[in-house]
Amino acid sequence: MTDDAPRPSRVTRWLWWVAAYALLGLAVAGIVLPLLPATPFAIAAAFAAARGSERLHARLTAHPALGPAIEDWGTERAIAPRAKAAALVMMTASGLLTWAVAPTFAAVTVSGVMLVMGGWIASRPTPGDRRTRLTA
Repeated sequence: MTDDAPRPSRVTRWLWWVAAYALLGLAVAGIVLPLLPATPFAIAAAFAAARGSERLHARLTAHPALGPAIEDWGTERAIAPRAKAAALVMMTASGLLTWAVAPTFAAVTVSGVMLVMGGWIASRPTPGDRRTRLTA
């Protein structure tokens, strides 16, 4: 926030705080659940925390595992190659598992969503990529 911007109301900050912790909870769950991605929820939690809790935002950005991904996204809208690869591998494994255990309609729906999201993830620039600096 800039110094000129009016400070949000207490209720607005509280709602952002609640959203930040809910999204952080989903990020933590995404670490162990194969169909739930952790990093996008951590980035969304940092976004909400920046508006509702300066302390939580500082903790998220300073976190050794989450901080670099949050920083890369916040400054360059970029995803590290290792994170891209991990996301695509986990999405593929989850998609194959879905085909093994779910009804065909569910497997087709999940696969379609994963294909679209996988393409979007793969198309994001990498941190420090020349394209990112030119478009910023």
